[in-house]
Amino acid sequence: MHLAAAAPIPPRIARVLARCGFAPAPDSAIADLIRQGKSPWTDAVHLLWSMWVFITPMFGLGYTWKWVGLTALSYPVFIALYAKTLLSSRRISDRYAYGMAALCFVLLPWYPSGISYFVFGCVMLHAGKRHRAIPVYLVQWLVLNALYAGIATLIGYPWQMIVWMPVMTLIIGLIVNVERAAADKDIALKLSHDEVRRLAATAERERIGRDLHDLLGHTLSLITLKLELARKLSERDPAASRRELEEAERVARHALAEVRSAVTGIRSSADLAAELASARLLLESSNVHLEYEGPPLGLPPDIERGLSLVVREAATNIARHAQATSARVAFESDPRSVRLCVEDNGRGGVAEDGNGLAGMRDRVRCMGGTMSIESPKGQGTKVLVRVGLPA
Repeated sequence: MHLAAAAPIPPRIARVLARCGFAPAPDSAIADLIRQGKSPWTDAVHLLWSMWVFITPMFGLGYTWKWVGLTALSYPVFIALYAKTLLSSRRISDRYAYGMAALCFVLLPWYPSGISYFVFGCVMLHAGKRHRAIPVYLVQWLVLNALYAGIATLIGYPWQMIVWMPVMTLIIGLIVNVERAAADKDIALKLSHDEVRRLAATAERERIGRDLHDLLGHTLSLITLKLELARKLSERDPAASRRELEEAERVARHALAEVRSAVTGIRSSADLAAELASARLLLESSNVHLEYEGPPLGLPPDIERGLSLVVREAATNIARHAQATSARVAFESDPRSVRLCVEDNGRGGVAEDGNGLAGMRDRVRCMGGTMSIESPKGQGTKVLVRVGLPA
């Protein structure tokens, strides 16, 4: 599907824009917004800063017919260049930012309002390559501002405007570049999370497929052979045929019980594994690094689901109250019990149970287990859960 079709733009307008060269390139800034489910008009809000074009005359020459004519000619060109920096491929979008600066240089002798075009040109350099290094941007900024300072000095602009403009463009440009780099890292982190979940789901499907094949392959083959034998014996030896049918029925019932048990185990294991993955995403979004081990295999479904709820509540408490930077979830199991440890390096000092801890104790009590908390002030909190396993 064409990118323009994914945007909330009327189809007729989208076709006209495409014919005029304003369709978003696949690697453009607008294309990134569309892929993230955002409106392609998001960056248009920055055009509000261009209102300085219409405010500048109030501080100098005033509104004259010359200003009106130059504004009518130059402002649409500026809008087109701004749009192209966002719609064109990141490999070439810098040239449109340079075009904004060049528009300012051409108009500078007669049109002080064009300085706003220069500010946009310096700032919009960030729309070029995705992970632009700050030193590269600083070199570009230095070249543009050296040209501006030289032209403004030859024209006779006040020294305040010559000195102030590089400072302002540097501050705004650095802020925008840092924000853009942070946004790119967030996008990359989200993509890595999605890829991890996809690979985990693929591995789980492959494991389930292998388990079901191992579980059912021999059993179904045996049932098929017995049914074929029963069909052949149905006329010659009806009694033997009935025995084969009864044996096939017994094997089928046994296979059904094994499938139900396997599916229950898969569901409960997936619940706890999914809860651990959700806890990591929750804590990472709160700047808390979580380390965890895979859950033990073969736990009873009720215990597995109960531990999932304990992990969820513990992760929520860490995110909301612990002020931690790291956390850990660990399991230990033996034939008689399973132990869960959730600890963090936060502020500690938990003296009494809140709603979350009280709910965790109730869940552990329903499983017939015990829960203890170690929380020295300033040394983090450790939650220890021990649940007995049926023989």
